Parts: sequence; structure tokens; C-alpha cells
Amino acid sequence: MDEDNKLMEERREKLKALRKQGQAFPNDWRPTHHAGELAAQYGALDRAALEARAATAKIAGRMMLKRVMGKASFATVQDGSGRIQVYIANHVAGEAAHETFKHWDLGDIVGVEGTLFKTNKGELTVNAKQLRLLVKALRPLPEKFHGLTDQEMRYRQRYVDLIVNPEVRSVFAARSKVVQSLRDTLVAEGYLEVETPMMQPIPGGAVARPFKTHHNALDMELFLRIAPELYLKRLVVGGMERVFEINRNFRNEGISTRHNPEFTMLEWYCAYRDVDYMIDLTEKLVRNAAQAACGAHTVSCQGKNIDFSKPFARLPMPDALRGQGIDGDLRERKYLSGQLNKLGVEHKSEHGWGALQLMLFEAVAEKHLVEPTFVVDYPAEVSPLARRKDADPGLTDRFELFVDTKEIANGFSELNDPEDQAERFREQSARKDAGDAEAMHYDADYIRALETGLPPTGGAGLGVDRLVMLLTDSASIRDVILFPHMRPEA
Repeated sequence: MDEDNKLMEERREKLKALRKQGQAFPNDWRPTHHAGELAAQYGALDRAALEARAATAKIAGRMMLKRVMGKASFATVQDGSGRIQVYIANHVAGEAAHETFKHWDLGDIVGVEGTLFKTNKGELTVNAKQLRLLVKALRPLPEKFHGLTDQEMRYRQRYVDLIVNPEVRSVFAARSKVVQSLRDTLVAEGYLEVETPMMQPIPGGAVARPFKTHHNALDMELFLRIAPELYLKRLVVGGMERVFEINRNFRNEGISTRHNPEFTMLEWYCAYRDVDYMIDLTEKLVRNAAQAACGAHTVSCQGKNIDFSKPFARLPMPDALRGQGIDGDLRERKYLSGQLNKLGVEHKSEHGWGALQLMLFEAVAEKHLVEPTFVVDYPAEVSPLARRKDADPGLTDRFELFVDTKEIANGFSELNDPEDQAERFREQSARKDAGDAEAMHYDADYIRALETGLPPTGGAGLGVDRLVMLLTDSASIRDVILFPHMRPEA
């Protein structure tokens, strides 16, 4: 730390000298080229062919490497597209300009203009005729040959991570392609993109613990959105028959490799469609996103190859349990409780067979779902917004999509019976009164909307962060969120 402070003090002295000379942070340098496009256009040419072109370039970027050699020096400049070498020689740039360059530091942002050539080693290089210091960096970058390897520091100082670990940018470029693909697929299917409130008087649409805030002017408690579902279905009631939102959600829960308190979801709703339509469209969305981000339908994820080209499997939850040797009565509370006790899974007396069956599934079956699999036949008890199955009211027309043991999406035929929904809200409210911080509130206005009439509707949500994790082979959700939440620095 003392060494860093010494280096920063030296750089501050250099900045002080620059201020005396005039504008220390100029804003009149306009690059005409980027490193990546120069490499694509000229990288394959040999020395003679490039010299015949007499091509010139004007670039700007951060100086990452510097090698001073008397009357000539080399530097590497990095911009948003990649890196390119720069050659600074007394007889071209001028002795004064070269001498000034020698006092610049790694991390400084510079402008260079000159002619392109190939070195004896065949490296594309800008022969600098003009040099300009655009920004004096006061903080030194991490040790140049090792980069930033401290994982926590990488998340806290993402701006440094992006500078010294350029491969990180590819993850977020892929993320952008995933989001655009999801949007394009739904728009092509006739969906309208909408926006719903992020601060809500009643948190709904999911079973989760919300963040609370206070609106001073209205003197009322508000909650950060845990899901946009109930607002999107209000729009379907209003006649907007195909809607979607790529939204930020906030859940006041634990942090793990799969969970961040603030995360991105895609939710979409379609009138006059059911869970089977939603399953098919979810599969299409994921497959298109894989193609957009990876250029292929088969991707490598944590040492496993995941094939999105084949039809995704459909697996009833009871079958998933029986496949792991759980062969008793899966609606017998005593049996399910006994199985959970053997596994050491805590559960409560007020949990019905549906909740216990889901706990057992999460404990023994989820970890085996590697290939894309739609798990179906969820109990009604754990699906408070889903439509009951006509043939079996204890279950719902619901699915969850699992890939590489992670839940990626959740969807169902929407519950549009206002009396059934009101009863389920009352059950959730009773759980909340009993101390369940994740249980839903009773939303009287949503019931009023259902009483106005929600058409038969299918709906689904897809976790954008988890999908990007899969498609970029990232082990943690923090690797695909630019600024993940962290504990305060000491």
C-alpha cells in the first residue's frame, strides 16, 4: 500500500505540472479507428503489401505496456475493441514528443496518429507522428503481467477488472446478445414490450422477502418489486393480449453463486394460450439465445456439454422423485416428512404434502437435472398463482425449466378464477401472519382485476442472469452482473 501511495504521489506531481501547461484533460481528440477493426482490415497483409497501402490511423486508448529504448520506444494501447502496438521514434514523432512520452505512465489514456506498418516479427503497429496525453491516470493498474486476480476486488472494482482482464468484456457482450435475442424473439411473436412499477404498495408475483422503502410525500410504505407478474396480468385484463417486460427485481434474501439481491428477469404473458404453449416458447427463447450468444446450440458449461438443439425433456415431479428411489405415497404427509427427516431437511407442521413434496424434490432430484428439462405437475400449495389441473386439482398446470441443475424459467397456465385466487391469497396471508416472511400479501386490487375478467392466459418468467451464466460458462452469478452486491469495504 505504501508503494501505491508513493506512485500516486508521483503521478499527482505530474498532473500538477500538466495543469500549469494548460488544459490537463483535453476533449478535442477524435479517433477515427479502433484496434479491432485495424487488425481485421490489415492484420493479414504482409509488410510489403501494408507499406504499399500507406494506411494511416488515429486511435485512442489506455497504455497497457511501455518499452523505452533510447531514440525509439514501443507501447501497447488498448481500446474497447482490443489492443494495438505503437512505435515512437525521434525521427518521426520528434525528439521532444518522444521525451514527453517517456514520462507517461501505464494506465494513462493517450491519443496516437500515424502510419501503419508491420514489425520484423509481423506485428501490426502504428508509427506515431502525433502523440497526445488525454488523461493522466493517478492510480496504477495491478501488476502488469498478472492482472487483477483477487476475485472480490474484481467485483468491487469492475472498471479495473475490465481494463486488465479483457476477456471479461466478452461475457457482457454475450449478455447483451442474449437480452437482444429474447427481445427479438418475443417481438417476432407479436408481443409488446411494456414497463411496470418498480416501487409497489403490495409486493406480489412471487414468494419472496421484499425490500421496503418509504415515500415521504405520500407518507406510505412501498416495496421494491419482487416480480412484475400481477401488473403484467392487469394489462392482459385491459386487452393487451401479448406483453413482456425485461425487468429488474429485488429480493431481500441470501447471496450465493446463484442469487443476487438485484437481478434481471424476462416475464411474458399471452391471452388464450396455456402452459404447453409457454413450454414451447420458452424452449425457443433459450435455443435462440444460445445461438445468438455462442453461435451454436451446443455449449460447454462447467465441464459439461449442454445441447439445446434437441427437444427439451418433460418430467413430472413425482417421476423425478421416484427416479431417485422415493417410491412411497407422495401425497402422504407422514411419509414425506419421514423422508425429509432422514435427509436432515427442516420443515414445519403447517406445511402440507405439496410443500413437503417440493422440498424433497429440491433435496434429492434437482442436482441430477443437467440436460434441459421441464419439470411439470407442481402441487397447488406451492403455486399460488397457477391454474389447477382440470383432472387433478391438487396439481397445477405449471413448469420449471432446469439446465445444469439450475432453475432457469418458471411458467404456468394463469389462475383466472377470482374466488380461487382470493382463497389462495388468504392462505398466503395466514402464513405471513404465522411468521413466513416470504409469503404473499393479499392484493385486493388484483382480485378486482380478475373479477373484471382475465382471459385464459399463459405466463412465464426466465432468469436472464442464470441463462447468461450457462451460455458464458460462468460459475457464479457475480461473474455475469457488472456490479454485484458486496459487503461494505472495511
